[in-house]
Amino acid sequence: MMMNRVGRQRVARVAVLAATACGVLAVSASPAAAADGPTRKELTADCASGLGKCTFNEPVLGQAFLGKFRQVSDSLYNCSSSDATQTMSWSDAVGSTDSVGVSVTAGGNIAGIVDLSVTASYGHTWSSTHTESSSLNMTVKPGEVGWISRAQVMQTVSGTWQTHYDSPKWGHYYWFWKDTITGPAKNGTDGKNNVVVVKSRKMTAEERRSCGAEDHQGRAFVESR
Repeated sequence: MMMNRVGRQRVARVAVLAATACGVLAVSASPAAAADGPTRKELTADCASGLGKCTFNEPVLGQAFLGKFRQVSDSLYNCSSSDATQTMSWSDAVGSTDSVGVSVTAGGNIAGIVDLSVTASYGHTWSSTHTESSSLNMTVKPGEVGWISRAQVMQTVSGTWQTHYDSPKWGHYYWFWKDTITGPAKNGTDGKNNVVVVKSRKMTAEERRSCGAEDHQGRAFVESR
């Protein structure tokens, strides 16, 4: 019979208590737990490489929220005297970071371990990355620069990492540390939706001077990000 979430949590707590009785240390939130102990970065690297046998226990999903807007297209500069309209392509790749801002999508086993834990607890997969692209018509007023920005629905997942070594490392078989990972969520999660918008602003003095260049004079031009 499949164990429910409460049952899994009780088993995980018992396992933690049993391991503690055998000699376990938790890593502090500071960069280094002790002079002769490991840093979270070192332990995470062992989880990513497989040197440490790691699990992400009792994951708790936070409320979804809309992430920050960021430019996802090239910029369209309008040096002409009339509105400039152009179809602009955009693309966005969003990754995940842990509680100290380190990427967890740069390879290794971390994303897979978190996904396995979330799937077991919530019955749906967790993705560490999201990539999306499309195109949009953009109209820019004379003397302005425009671009496309996008905001991704994000969500946190908090839990406790446990690593087990076949032989003691830093004096112990087991190490534990709490972590919160922030990553992209499925569009519509908790009623939040991804947003794509066209933004514009007045050109700076330097940008206006560039309009006088032979290649740009009296027309609109695209500049890569």
